[in-house]
Amino acid sequence: MTHPFAREIEVLAFDVFGTVVDWHASIVREMQERHPEVDGDAFARAWRAGYKPAMARVARGDFGGWTSLDALHRSVLDEILPRFGLAALDEAQRQELNRVWHRLSPWPDAVAGISRLKRRFTVCTLSNGNIGLLTAMAKRAGIPWDCILSAEVFRAYKPDPATYLGVARVFDVPPERVMLVAAHHDDLAGARACGLRTAYIERPAEFGAAHPKDVSPRPENDLHCESLLALAQLLDT
Repeated sequence: MTHPFAREIEVLAFDVFGTVVDWHASIVREMQERHPEVDGDAFARAWRAGYKPAMARVARGDFGGWTSLDALHRSVLDEILPRFGLAALDEAQRQELNRVWHRLSPWPDAVAGISRLKRRFTVCTLSNGNIGLLTAMAKRAGIPWDCILSAEVFRAYKPDPATYLGVARVFDVPPERVMLVAAHHDDLAGARACGLRTAYIERPAEFGAAHPKDVSPRPENDLHCESLLALAQLLDT
């Protein structure tokens, strides 16, 4: 039986980092290959931990205007390298390591789940990642987006309302015809405040198996699914 939301929704907008791709395991794997002497788990989590503070610095104007996520990742990378004994990396090595965010691998269910959902809905990204990063990632991983939307398009990072409402504007639909699919409750709360529907996807190992997330259902979300394949099944695609 088709879920009622399948008739009400036209666009599924996806958070990417942590929801569609496994940033933690991807970075750990990269560090094992390039710098096996480094604790890859700690390095990945430290790099990711600098993400929101860096966005706050953009909001304060510390970077002198809009700044891509690639540039923010690089600023955090430069800060943490000495903590992990990698201060001697040269410019070329730093640039290559920073591009690991372009090479993140999808969760096992992601490509198949999005492919199924694409049959019925318009599927797009709504990520703080910049367009070049998201495009390279999708091409490498085979993620079949209909459209790549980014904070770069709206010159605002989530949870700025301009991002969520921007999706509705791009596709010329009311906000309630858009559903944000994400593994992060703060992101979903931002979308819900703008009138979007919300679907929570469980990613208990987002920060590594040793650091499980609480993925308990919350009643404020419209849907709660174990995976993107489960979402596709729920929406009967």
